[in-house]
Amino acid sequence: MHPDSPARLVAGVARTALVLLAACGGGTDGLKATGPATPAPVPPPAATVLPVTGRGTITSRYTAEVWAHGDYAYTSTWSSRGNPPVSGNAVFVWDVRGTPQLVDSIIVPPVQDGVLVRTTGDVQVSDDGALLVFPTELAPGSIEIYSLADPARPTRLGRFTSPNIARGVHTCELQRIDGRLYAFLSVNSAPSHPSRLMVVDLGDPSNPREVMFRDMGDPFIHDVFVRDGLLFTALWDAGVVIWDIGGGGKGGTLQNPIEVGRVVTRNGKAHNIWWFHQSGTGAKRFLFVGEEGAATLFSSSSGDIHVVDVTNLAQPVEVAFFSVPGAGTHNFAVDEGRGLLYAAFYNGGVQVLDVTGDLSRCTLLQKSADGRCDLALMGRLVATGARGGGDGPTYVWGVHLAGSVLYASDMLNGLVRLSALTR
Repeated sequence: MHPDSPARLVAGVARTALVLLAACGGGTDGLKATGPATPAPVPPPAATVLPVTGRGTITSRYTAEVWAHGDYAYTSTWSSRGNPPVSGNAVFVWDVRGTPQLVDSIIVPPVQDGVLVRTTGDVQVSDDGALLVFPTELAPGSIEIYSLADPARPTRLGRFTSPNIARGVHTCELQRIDGRLYAFLSVNSAPSHPSRLMVVDLGDPSNPREVMFRDMGDPFIHDVFVRDGLLFTALWDAGVVIWDIGGGGKGGTLQNPIEVGRVVTRNGKAHNIWWFHQSGTGAKRFLFVGEEGAATLFSSSSGDIHVVDVTNLAQPVEVAFFSVPGAGTHNFAVDEGRGLLYAAFYNGGVQVLDVTGDLSRCTLLQKSADGRCDLALMGRLVATGARGGGDGPTYVWGVHLAGSVLYASDMLNGLVRLSALTR
């Protein structure tokens, strides 16, 4: 859901650069020079290219996150662009029944409480299609709540803000728990408080209500993932922490999460998370963790996808990774029915991985020097897309899967619609 990515670069008005990070290593795991010659690894099959089926061009602002529901897609914006600069205080509405057509826009007042709103962050539609919700940053920070009674013309229902989110909301995750809709806010640090998680009750969207907050993150909390009564928090260099909020057997609740386990993935910089539930087998073994590394906007990036075995939630173990030379992951979406992970890789476009089966089992020649399986060497890369072309370079922030269609948000050019894999 959003740069710090570029989103953490949001700390300065024209900060065109970096978030920190380093890419993962490789190697052959202790092979000796003596004895019979080791056979060369078989090159993995070439990845297919996802066809582009339409583009919606926006160059006045940098495009951030994307979410699609039904016949419409919604894209948020980031930072500022142009001279004079245009703020990232907009959410655009696209009719995607054919080639994406811009039909409406939501403009958050560029100055709220005397402070410039520069980013609308990630955008999400509730599971029932009734609400569009997105966060704002920098200060004072808020989540904006819109009705989708007419999905082409969202109308404002409410706004949540609080002194407890003073520096802004970096990401916002919607989840329904026991039939009630909640927003999980990843809050930036401020002089008055460190970074923190906040939960907001959206049962009455016109009157959102603060449920709890807890300080966490080193140096910040970036994203969360909520499923089956467990809360996974991406705490950057403090790693991934798993919390019981009703399903972890520790007595935790939404109001009082209790830690179950934690892991620091290689290189740190835990940015986003997906707990994979594999269709057919019912397996819930693997956690995918995005690492956001150093980036030079808009030409290079770094950071791997890390695979963590959570068979024992109290003792998660990293077992595999995927790396793209010269590019780094940002956000991803998983087609659990087909076992495909679609990842935004900034200047690397979209990368699609086969994540079925046991990702922790590989040959010696498919391992890195530290013993983790290298998904690229295992031939798990099955497709790529939106990697530039006739329209010039791309810098893909996020992806959203809607049936057989994949939507990608290109920071430089806007919305890209691609055909997803249907194997």
